[in-house]
Amino acid sequence: MQPVDYTTLTAICYSLNNSYIPSRLEQVYQIDRYTISLCLRNLHQKAWLTISWHPQGGRICIGNPPPRGKDTFTFSEQLRHLINGYALIGVKIVADWERVVDFQFAKRPNESPLYHLYVEIMGKYSNVILTSSDDQIITVAKQITADKSSLRTVETSQIYQLPPALTGETPKLTESLEKWREKINLIPGRIDKQLIKTYRGVSPIIAQDLLTRSNILSEKSNQELTEEEWQNLYENWQHWLKIIENKKFNFKETNKGYTVLADGVENQDLHKILNFYYNTNIYQENFNQLKQQLSQKLKNILTKLSIKRDKYKEKLNDSDQCEIYSNQADLLMANLHQWQLGMKEIIVNDFTTNQPVKINLVPDKNIIQNAQSLYRQNQKLKRAKLAVKPLLEEVENEINYLQQIATNLTQLDYQDTEDLTTLQEIKGELISQKYIEDKQYRGNNIVEESHPRCYQTPSGYEVLVGRNNRQNDILTFRTATDYDLWFHAQEISGSHVLLRLSAGDVPDDKDLQYTANLTAYYSQARESDRVPVIYTKPNYVYKPKGAKPGMVIYTRETVIWGQPSAI
Repeated sequence: MQPVDYTTLTAICYSLNNSYIPSRLEQVYQIDRYTISLCLRNLHQKAWLTISWHPQGGRICIGNPPPRGKDTFTFSEQLRHLINGYALIGVKIVADWERVVDFQFAKRPNESPLYHLYVEIMGKYSNVILTSSDDQIITVAKQITADKSSLRTVETSQIYQLPPALTGETPKLTESLEKWREKINLIPGRIDKQLIKTYRGVSPIIAQDLLTRSNILSEKSNQELTEEEWQNLYENWQHWLKIIENKKFNFKETNKGYTVLADGVENQDLHKILNFYYNTNIYQENFNQLKQQLSQKLKNILTKLSIKRDKYKEKLNDSDQCEIYSNQADLLMANLHQWQLGMKEIIVNDFTTNQPVKINLVPDKNIIQNAQSLYRQNQKLKRAKLAVKPLLEEVENEINYLQQIATNLTQLDYQDTEDLTTLQEIKGELISQKYIEDKQYRGNNIVEESHPRCYQTPSGYEVLVGRNNRQNDILTFRTATDYDLWFHAQEISGSHVLLRLSAGDVPDDKDLQYTANLTAYYSQARESDRVPVIYTKPNYVYKPKGAKPGMVIYTRETVIWGQPSAI
C-alpha cells in the first residue's frame, strides 16, 4: 500500500487550509481502532475529515460520513468532551520534512489555540495525540510506554515531544548540482535507494517519479549514471522542490495508487483519490485477514467435531454387537453341565445354526457368573446406544451448520465493501453462537446490512442468492412471497436461492434450469458436473424450533439437476 509521504502531506495541509480554515468541529466519531472522523462546518460547506493511524494506511483526508452505529471507543469520547464545538483555526506541519501535522483548536477563530491535535503519519509508528496549549498530553490514540519504545514514550500527562529526527540530509533548492551529486554518490548502490537514504522526504514513489521523468532505470547504480542523466535528474529534483515550495500540486490516480506531481492540466480531487484508494485497500486487507482467520477457526472446530462424531459412531457400532453378548449368555445358561472349574473358554453349538461357538470365560468365575457378566455387557451397550444416538445427531447437525458457513466463506471474494460487511456478519453469527470469542468485537457498529446476490433469468425474472445465514433466513422467511419458488442443493450445504415471481407468472424450463444452475454453483458441490437441486414453495420451508441460523427443513419438493459449470 502506498504510504502518505511528506509531499502528499504538504498537499493535504495546503488543501485543508484553503477550504476548511476556519471551521467548527461539530462531531467526533471513531470508526474503528485506527480511524476517527471529525465533522467540520464553515460558512461554505460541511465535511467529514478522516484521520487514521493505521499501520499501513495512515492518512488525513476528507472522507465518507461515518456509520450511524454507536461509538463506544474511549479516545473519541475524550475528544468529544474536550474539543467538540471548538474552532479549527490551523493545520500545519510542525517542521520542514517532518510527517507530523498540528491541528489547532480554539474557542473562536481569532483566539490562540487551546488544544493541539498532533497527527503523526509514520507507518506502523503513526499516532494521534491531543495536548493542551502548553503541549501537555491529555489523551492519545496509542499509548507508547517504555516497554514498547526506548526512544520516546507517549503517555498522558507527559509533555509532548516530536518523534526522533530522521537521518538524512534536508533537501534544499539552493544546493548545487556538484554537492547534491556528491552526497548521493558517497555510497555506491542503486540510484533509487541512494536517493531515499540520502535525503529526507524522498519516498519510493517520489524516487521512482524523479527517475521516470529523467529516463533512468531505478535498478541502475549511481556509479553508472552519465553526465546527461545526472543533469536531467537534478533538474527534476529542483522541479519537485519548487512544486513543494510554491504549492503547485497536480493530483491524479495511477495504476498502482496516486500522485500529487502529475503532468498536464487535469487536476483531480485529492481527497476523493486518497479516500477511495485507502478505503479500498484497507477494506480488502481487512477482508482477507478476517476470511483467513474465520476459515482457520472453522477448520479447527470441524476437525474436533469430526473426531467426536467418529468416536460416537464407533460406540454405536459396538452397541450393535449387544445381541451377540445376550446370545452367548443364553448359550452358557443352556450348557451349564459342560462347565468345569478353571475353564478359560467353552465351545457350544449355536441355537440357530447349530454351528460350534467359542465363548471366552473368566477362570475365577463359575459359568453362571460369566453369563451374568455377558448379560450386563448387553444392557450396558443398549443403554449406550440410546445415549449416543442423540449426541451423534447433535454433532452431525453442528457439522452441517458449520459446513454451510464454510461454504459461504469459500465462495466469498472481495469485490466491494458489501463483501466485507457480509464477512463481518458471519463473524458476528459465530460469536453469537459461541464458536469464537472476541472481547473487542462491536457488533452494534455494523449498521450497514449486506444484501444478497442478484441475477436475472433468461425471461427476466429476478433471482436472489443468500451470501450468509443471515441473508438466507431473511430471503426464506421475510422476502419470499407465496408466488416465489425456493431452491436449495439437495442434502448439500449451500445458499438459499429465491426465484421471484408475481401472481400468475409461470417460469419456463430455461428459467428453472438457470436458477438450479445458480443454486448448484453456490453450493458445496460447485466443482461437480451435475448437482441435485430441489425447489418448492416458500410456505413449505420450515425452521425447526431451536435450529441455528440458515438451517431449515422442507417438504413437497421437486428435484432438478443443476450444472455449476453453466454459470
